[in-house]
Amino acid sequence: MQSGPVHWQKLWSIVVLPLLLNGCGANKTVLEEIVEQVYTVEPNTDVSIHNVDGAVRVYGSDLDELRVRSTKKAYGRERLNQAAVNVSTTPGAVSVTAKLPPQPKWAFSDHSGTVDCTIVVPATASISALDLNAGEVLLDSMHGREVRARLGDGRIFARNCLTNVDLTVDRGTLTLSYDWWEQEMFSANVTVAQGNAWIFLPTDAAFHLLAHAAHGKIANDFNTFASSQNSSVRVMNIDQVINGGGSATIQIRLGKGNIKIAEANP
Repeated sequence: MQSGPVHWQKLWSIVVLPLLLNGCGANKTVLEEIVEQVYTVEPNTDVSIHNVDGAVRVYGSDLDELRVRSTKKAYGRERLNQAAVNVSTTPGAVSVTAKLPPQPKWAFSDHSGTVDCTIVVPATASISALDLNAGEVLLDSMHGREVRARLGDGRIFARNCLTNVDLTVDRGTLTLSYDWWEQEMFSANVTVAQGNAWIFLPTDAAFHLLAHAAHGKIANDFNTFASSQNSSVRVMNIDQVINGGGSATIQIRLGKGNIKIAEANP
């Protein structure tokens, strides 16, 4: 059931890149197709996003609309046509799902392709789930109830999301940054199983910092005392109140990798 009018347009389809597969002498070209869909949504709508391979970029805006611009890429027209981005809307909720054709079993067959999604939503919307197996996630200027994202392999960037943030990376890098600070109650939970985490915060940010690196190091520009380290098991922990603590909590957990908490002004 749609919550508002929808307009969509297939913008173009072009051949962009020749590819030589594994020295077999077979030239393959990458086909690309761009589709844009626009929906009217409620300011506090709940959004869930699912993709397999590619990029998901989410931007908060002042408009009460959901705009999905999807770029499909595949080696061949049949596979390009099989890839799709489905948008399902109900009052107060939206689901965006990118589907790809099955990966061929033959070692020298074409890849299944990728889908990149650029999604513009009301800044006050919530991202209750964003799942991506491999690729890149960007979250920018979200201020709704929560933002939750999980990435299997790749990179997550979250910028100026002054809300309850929960970000997980199985393997890769995670960057959380704030250009300014507001004295509001929110939390940021960051978990990286294998990789590195970078946290950029204004000098005057007030928060409770909890950081744990099971196998790695923690560098903290806000550090006013030595972090505890158990050299026998290479564990580092920080439990520190920054600039009086305020109402915000930032918690970072790494399995194998390093944490950098940087004091950065815009």
